[in-house]
Amino acid sequence: MNPKKSQNLKEALKRISEGRERTNLLKKQEQKTLAWLVQRIPSWISSDMLTGIGFAGGILVFLSFVLGAFLNRWFLLLGVLGFFISWFGDSLDGRIAYYRKTPRKWYGFSLDLTVDWIGIILMGLGFIFYASGWWKITGFLFVALYGWEMITALLRYKVTGKYSIDSGFLGPTEVRLIISLILVFEVLFKGSIHYLSAIACAVLLITNATDHIKLLRQANKRDREERVETKESYV
Repeated sequence: MNPKKSQNLKEALKRISEGRERTNLLKKQEQKTLAWLVQRIPSWISSDMLTGIGFAGGILVFLSFVLGAFLNRWFLLLGVLGFFISWFGDSLDGRIAYYRKTPRKWYGFSLDLTVDWIGIILMGLGFIFYASGWWKITGFLFVALYGWEMITALLRYKVTGKYSIDSGFLGPTEVRLIISLILVFEVLFKGSIHYLSAIACAVLLITNATDHIKLLRQANKRDREERVETKESYV
């Protein structure tokens, strides 16, 4: 690689990593990809526009389920495209701001969280349209479990001062890839989505529970430290 390009990539990596701790399985590959992309996004494309692009991807995922339910299950493949668009917009909206040194930390945090939650609701609602019988409850469970993950991330931020969108080795990118694979399998093997989505919910439940136990330990540690500080302040 050209030394200048290599230096630019390192600088981009440093900027986009600011303010966010990642633990997901694909973090190295994803960060390098994002560092490459932020250098090539046209200047007229703003963070808010990228957020809108990501949200459009979520709408496409919803439509893929509806079209798959009422027309043909091959329309589920639109969901794979929707997840890619969602990843593109959602991953770059904040990173492009840090790269351009124009971050709006609390505005972006509030907007991103709200848009992500609406996107998850749309995905769960789409699944309910597509699934049959009692399997529809899996869509509700997924929304509830993902909501738990978001709450844990916010609580961790409050307790530790560190914000992470990942639950152990699983992050939004891995979740999008897993669901995309589930959609592909459903196109090839009708009915597999019911069993695979149930397995995905079980994995999410385990990672959430593990993360929450770790958070409680961190919270307990902070409580002990604050009690010691309080006692010392009275001495």
